Amino acid sequence: MKINCIAVDDEPLALNIIKEYSGKIPFLNLVKTFDNALDVIDFLKTSQVELMFLDIQMEELTGIQLLKVLTNSPKVILTTAYDSFAIKSYELDVTDYLLKPFSFERFTKAVNKAYDQIMLEKGYGQAQMGIRNDVGKNEEDYFFVKTEFRLQKVNFSDILYIEGQGDYQAILTKKGKIMTLQNFAKLMASLPSNTFIRVHKSYIVSVSQIEKIERNRIRIGDKLIPISETYKDNFFKVLEKRGLI
Repeated sequence: MKINCIAVDDEPLALNIIKEYSGKIPFLNLVKTFDNALDVIDFLKTSQVELMFLDIQMEELTGIQLLKVLTNSPKVILTTAYDSFAIKSYELDVTDYLLKPFSFERFTKAVNKAYDQIMLEKGYGQAQMGIRNDVGKNEEDYFFVKTEFRLQKVNFSDILYIEGQGDYQAILTKKGKIMTLQNFAKLMASLPSNTFIRVHKSYIVSVSQIEKIERNRIRIGDKLIPISETYKDNFFKVLEKRGLI
């Protein structure tokens, strides 16, 4: 499934690079480019756009100012030559942050993350997202999660499960609990899909931490986690595909 995207940058060379890279990604449809942020506001009111590549430093209206005035922004990947904006990008809840000049591999990693988030929000499960090009897929064994006023490094191997608690998600690890406002779609996009599975609207589990499964419930330590009908078939298919059952 293709997603519509736009690129906003006042540097022609930067736009050309995004055009070139986007043309190599099967699921990206670059519908338009802009050399200023003001024109984007009206365009987004009448056009279906799911992803925006956005430069930060531009005349008249910066990328950050644009995000603040948009009422219904698409997913955003910020592009800039200044790494000082990294923390600001997390405050704005953007999908990723590309530091110029960025490689095709790094570009692909960012768009894979955006694609996962968009597909999950549309209701597509992990098994239905196989048309994606996985070049540049995250190979680290950790990620950073936004909690309070800091970015916390979390090792994948330390995570037991993730539980939705109202507006927050609780990441239960071997070292304790981490609370974050990052939504399930964003968390799933950051986690390796061969290790973490969503089993309920309120739970993501680490397969390696499961102690037993009985009567549609998973035991991890002292916690019993329900497997809902919505996610049951996919959960057992993943276990079977991995040769675990």
